[in-house]
Amino acid sequence: MKGGDGVYSIAWKQRVIIWLVPQLIRVIYFFLSRSICWQFVGNVYHAGQPERFLLAFWHARLLMMPYAFRQWQGYMLISDHRDGGFIADTMRLIGIRTIRGSTTRGGARAMLQMLRKVKQEACDLGITPDGPKGPREVVQQGTVQMAIKSGLPILPVCYASDRCWRANSWDHFYIPKPFSRGVMVYGEYVYLTAEEPFESALARVQQAMDETQARADAFFISEHLNTKG
Repeated sequence: MKGGDGVYSIAWKQRVIIWLVPQLIRVIYFFLSRSICWQFVGNVYHAGQPERFLLAFWHARLLMMPYAFRQWQGYMLISDHRDGGFIADTMRLIGIRTIRGSTTRGGARAMLQMLRKVKQEACDLGITPDGPKGPREVVQQGTVQMAIKSGLPILPVCYASDRCWRANSWDHFYIPKPFSRGVMVYGEYVYLTAEEPFESALARVQQAMDETQARADAFFISEHLNTKG
């Protein structure tokens, strides 16, 4: 009985953790959404806009990305790993639909699901080009393949704040500090075709992602220098 009780206790604790973690992330997300003074720069998203796109952002900048796309009706690709389960459940609580899979696990199945959604619903898609395990801030081939097969242009987006924490994780997860100033930078659309050499397309997406991140990270630095000057 003791052995059975121990297994039951572990299973109960796991269920509590699975329920609790997304709830806590959701609370943190809403708190940061409201306590940070946000600015929006570039090709800003508006709910209901006719343009369809493939949203791309680094894995480290995932936490506040739903705030950049409020009332978004697309599908976000989330990995099949355990951490991905927490993220998917959090996204559901926030109101964002997800499809589970990645470039390493369930990739082909997930891509087919996402392409089917685009065809059936004419919807947007979302992906972390360097997820779920990196290398950090390096665009993987799956992002380019998804864009070409879906016909959707890639929209690179990145946020930053004048004060933040960085986690000791593979992606150096980025957490803006409460009551700081934040910026959401929307880059230029990247249009890809099957006729373009794949390596060229991959390089253009990497450049667009890097440039968008650089604009976000430098936003408050350049603002400070301009004010000082």
